[in-house]
Amino acid sequence: MKLQLHFVFLSLLLSSTALGAVELSGNISAQSRLFFSDPIDPDQHNHYPGFALEPEIYQQWDDNRQRLTLAAFYRYDQYDDARTHADIRELAWLGMFDQWDVTVGISKVFWGVTESQHLVDIINQTDLVENIDGEEKLGQPMLRFSTAQDWGILDAFILPGFRERTFAGPEGRPRPALIIDTDNATYESSDRDNHIDYAVRWLGLFDEIELGLSYFSGTGRDPESFQLINNELVPHYVLIKQVGIDLLAIVEAWTWKLEMISRTSSAQTYQAMTGGFEYTLYGIFDSPSDLGIVIEYLYDDRGELASSPFQNDLTTALRFGLNDIQSSEVLLGVISDLDHSITAGFIEASRRIGDSIKITLEARTFSHTAADRPLHDFRRDDFIQADLAWYF
Repeated sequence: MKLQLHFVFLSLLLSSTALGAVELSGNISAQSRLFFSDPIDPDQHNHYPGFALEPEIYQQWDDNRQRLTLAAFYRYDQYDDARTHADIRELAWLGMFDQWDVTVGISKVFWGVTESQHLVDIINQTDLVENIDGEEKLGQPMLRFSTAQDWGILDAFILPGFRERTFAGPEGRPRPALIIDTDNATYESSDRDNHIDYAVRWLGLFDEIELGLSYFSGTGRDPESFQLINNELVPHYVLIKQVGIDLLAIVEAWTWKLEMISRTSSAQTYQAMTGGFEYTLYGIFDSPSDLGIVIEYLYDDRGELASSPFQNDLTTALRFGLNDIQSSEVLLGVISDLDHSITAGFIEASRRIGDSIKITLEARTFSHTAADRPLHDFRRDDFIQADLAWYF
């Protein structure tokens, strides 16, 4: 059914050239990921070269009231077969009517405001092999209805079909000590990955404040647990109901951010939150550059039983925006586990070269990961990654 849906919309896109000009854009990038220490598993490696291709085709007609979008993704990794993968990020038709906009197909939807993690962002599945920060997402089949009124913006979703989370393979890195078996995942629903999920979100705009309220019912995107079978971990996905709140408030140089969820499954009910602020110093040292100071607190009331490593953590970071013609940016910070003194450091930097080249640097470090502490499996997985992308 999912494959048939892909071909239907691809046929629509290719056959619609008579309606107007087709716009082609995207990028091709080369990547090098280098680890500072030898791996724990001899099947793993120190250097992972590869490349990615992200083409996008876009077309609109009917006085811009109808649109077709195709955004594809392909990643090749020299060693990790699980990271070598392809995905249709978007393959959707959008129709804009008097009161409602309707999207049909495969698309991506982002909810969230905080820097450290996006608790309320639940529509799309995380593409974890692409980046361990959870920012990359797989395309999700959907039927979406959206309306903008004086009282706010309302989005309603019907989500047929579930996408399993991607995990690194035997040669991949970083990864847990035990391999995660993505071929034999189990489900609470008898429909397995064909369960139909539902979601709705209201966004209210009040001068300097944005308030989002969301509800989701369906298969949770995070594996609820893992079962050890044949020395491999098999993920188990359960049905959940989640209520979410996200809040963004801008007061002069202060940006206050908050995300909160309450999630219920047959096994448990828990609450989690991420909240904090970013304070921006404009024109530091009499230059065009800005400096943002980011502080966020992460909490999960499950404590040590949480599936996420963030149950009592503090994020501190600095964001540099040079405001130059090359759009140079640097974000560096650390997430500190307040229970175990574990620290996870990160650096993200990017800069354009000319009109069509962009270089991106990323580094991740894991410190104080003793044998009895979380992230112990990543104790040798500090790495630096460079991407050189050409945009067309």
